[in-house]
Amino acid sequence: MDRSQTPSSLGPRHDATSRVQKPESAADRMAALKARVAAAIGGSKAKGGLNVGLHPALDDLAQGPGLTTKQGDTKAPAGRAGSFRNSVEPFKASSKGLQNGAPTSAASTVRRNPYLDSSTAHQGGSGKQRESRQLNFNQKGKYIQQANALRKQAALEALKKRIAEQTRKAGIDEDLDVEKNFVVEQPPDIEWWDEGLVGGSSYGDDDPVNRLKIGTEDSIITEFIQHPVALEPPQDKNTPAAKPMYLTSKEQAKLRRQRRGAELKEEQAKIRLGLVPAPPPKVKKNNMMRVYSEEFVADPSAVELRVNREIADRHQKHLQTNEDRKLSKEQKHEKLAANQEKDAAKGLHIMVFKIGSLANGKNRYKVGVNAEQLALTGITILNPKFNLVIVEGGSWAIEKYRKLMLGRIDWTENAPSRDSGTKRESLRQWLMAEDEAGGLRDLSRNECKLVFEGEVKNRAFRKWGSRVCETDAEAREVLARVRMDNFWAQAKSMP
Repeated sequence: MDRSQTPSSLGPRHDATSRVQKPESAADRMAALKARVAAAIGGSKAKGGLNVGLHPALDDLAQGPGLTTKQGDTKAPAGRAGSFRNSVEPFKASSKGLQNGAPTSAASTVRRNPYLDSSTAHQGGSGKQRESRQLNFNQKGKYIQQANALRKQAALEALKKRIAEQTRKAGIDEDLDVEKNFVVEQPPDIEWWDEGLVGGSSYGDDDPVNRLKIGTEDSIITEFIQHPVALEPPQDKNTPAAKPMYLTSKEQAKLRRQRRGAELKEEQAKIRLGLVPAPPPKVKKNNMMRVYSEEFVADPSAVELRVNREIADRHQKHLQTNEDRKLSKEQKHEKLAANQEKDAAKGLHIMVFKIGSLANGKNRYKVGVNAEQLALTGITILNPKFNLVIVEGGSWAIEKYRKLMLGRIDWTENAPSRDSGTKRESLRQWLMAEDEAGGLRDLSRNECKLVFEGEVKNRAFRKWGSRVCETDAEAREVLARVRMDNFWAQAKSMP
């Protein structure tokens, strides 16, 4: 029986651990380290990463110091250098065996690397060679052309700004359809509702708690209760009055009968008490025989004349009462003006109309006269392109004027001018009913459109008037005085 296979704890041990280890010197450990490095890189000495050779400084690790002196001339190792070379040889052999696919006995003892792909590890450096990048030179004058293009673009932008500024000053930006930019106002430094609570002219960030006027003597917040004055809501004045309830014919007759009966009883009571004299009898032709029986028998003609005279007196008295109840011309105007003021006090309304042509003098007269009769204020802008009518007044008057402009006036009608020679000469050619050839203008496509309607707080015009504006700039300048130039742009944008 073999002793090496006998399981005995008392016998000698023949494994590698039972041998006595000699202490190694620093030179031996350095030689072993170099040997392992040479064995690891020995197989890839010729080719490194990306098919690039190893650095010349690493050649000494694989060959050992002092092994090669010149090309093709090799000296034998001597002393410790020779022992280093002898120790390197087995590692070279093992690395070659691994590369050739036939591992040696020493290599078989090496633990396999689980992270190494054997299919790619044995591939050679026969892959695609890395190509160097070629130098691309810019053509002569490339950046000069780009600079010239930038200069031309900057000059074009400056020219556009200069043209826009000139057109804005000239007032013809509407003709060029230039959009209007509205500047948003900056918020105030302090809101009006915080002026009495914050000290200073702005909020500020430096110690805002001490700047508050809440517990100080000049604070508007006190321990007393302030009862504000009750104000009537402004929308109540625009509320229409309640319509009365209408009665039927039978109900009206019944109320009239009851009222007249009560008045008759009161009159009879006054007569019985002697407060008023008894009225004379109301004699008619059908009852004069019963009233004047004896007198009628004695003289019927005299009784008939007397009755006819009483009937005429009663009729004349009725006519005189009606005449006294009527208002005079001045009173009618005063009553109409008072009603118009009441109508305007309920709320002011504004309307803007766009009319294609006002060449017909009759239509121009209707537009102005009706506005004055309805106590409306505003203006009529006469322009060769279109005409703009702006009116403002009470709701009742504005509604009457709307019906006039959109329903009653026939804008396609044209009639010869009735003005005298001197007045016709003062008119523009586009305001005359006749064209240059002397015939009437064709107004078949003329119409009136409602551009805007709404409510305003105060009147912008003091009276009614008209203005002739040859250009858009003049029209916008006239309307800009009352801050209504936007109506001109809005009417112009309408088809």
